[in-house]
Amino acid sequence: MGHPKFARPKTQTPAHPWKAARIEEEHALKEQFGLKKVGGMREIWREKSALRRHRNQAMKLIGRVDSSEGHYAREKSDLVESMHRKGLLAEGSSIDDVLQISVEHMLARRLQSVVYYRGLAPSMRAARNMIVHGHISIGQQRMTVPGYKILRVEEESLNYSANSPYRDENHPFRVEMEQLRITRVSDEEEEIDEVGGIRATTDSDDFVKQIKADAAEAPTVEETIPEGADE
Repeated sequence: MGHPKFARPKTQTPAHPWKAARIEEEHALKEQFGLKKVGGMREIWREKSALRRHRNQAMKLIGRVDSSEGHYAREKSDLVESMHRKGLLAEGSSIDDVLQISVEHMLARRLQSVVYYRGLAPSMRAARNMIVHGHISIGQQRMTVPGYKILRVEEESLNYSANSPYRDENHPFRVEMEQLRITRVSDEEEEIDEVGGIRATTDSDDFVKQIKADAAEAPTVEETIPEGADE
């Protein structure tokens, strides 16, 4: 049972501490989501443990033969609705979709990740620093926990804190970040242009029409060969 004053830890550590493939995967996740340089692995283990609990609950309900009625059906709908509120499932999903949730989805729902995705910080690391130093709030509540699981309804009220200097749109940080965002968007468009995406040439372009007309008027290879050259 354990002591009532001390709860058991909910985070499960890896069964084998020195698996090279797992360590490389976790290091990549740590860099991708800007986790702590020291102790970031434990943040990943925490999300994996939570994901494991969600999957176990879904598999138990899926395996029940009589889960289409009664309180089992209510547990199914409650689980799906809970995953939807947390932003892990889209609206209209089924309980089978719970098994498709990955650890990347769990990490993407952390407050740190959402702050970066919504354009309030230029990078994942910067988002973590801004949260820790009290520059981010949800409504009137200042948030200082980067690993907070933000709900879907809370995303609209996510903004800079009232007393944060970054709330001013003319702050040099905001101006520089907006310029960086525009540069990144233009770079992405240029990459698309190179592979024939947005600016792929069409028949309506005058330049293309001229090229096709010149190609049609140009003599063919057979016409350029003088008579008697084959002899």
